[in-house]
Amino acid sequence: MYRLGFTPWERYGAGGGAQLGGLLDREGAERSAGPGRALDIGCGRGQFTPELARRGWEAVGVDIVPEAIEAARRKGPAEVTYTVGDVTDLESAGLGSFDLFLDIGCFQGLDTGQRAAEGRGVTALAAPGAVLLILAFGPSKYQRLVEGVSQAEIEAAFPGWELITAEDADTAGLGWPMNRTSPKWYRFRHTAG
Repeated sequence: MYRLGFTPWERYGAGGGAQLGGLLDREGAERSAGPGRALDIGCGRGQFTPELARRGWEAVGVDIVPEAIEAARRKGPAEVTYTVGDVTDLESAGLGSFDLFLDIGCFQGLDTGQRAAEGRGVTALAAPGAVLLILAFGPSKYQRLVEGVSQAEIEAAFPGWELITAEDADTAGLGWPMNRTSPKWYRFRHTAG
């Protein structure tokens, strides 16, 4: 995807950055202990991970593409940790537990089995009361260009997590065809264990 220049999750950052900032501010404000540890799942070249650090989270980004991780490390900031790792095998990465998980487009690109594996890994690394934020593009007639994900598919991959909210994502500047896929922000809380 990087070689082809097709990175809709990065394009989202240009138009949806303010909404993401508001979501992250809310997460920090709602924690009585303040921001804790946060994992940016499928962080790519680190476009969003620094937003976590700026808000006081101990931010970690994970991605399976070594070149993307190297680009993220070069970009910084120094207080963010980036690691090469498989999001479908998070437990073996030795990352520790997290209070917040952020997934902007990674879940979207996985098949059903991989999505379930990501769900198991996130659940294994979840601190009590952890929150999961996922940006997902919905099913549309443009399936061949942007595969959609339904709310039911996300919920199935994360048993033991309760859906708190599902809100429309800002599509300003997103571009065609992603702006025709009804993108949503899903917010879950870990309830099991």
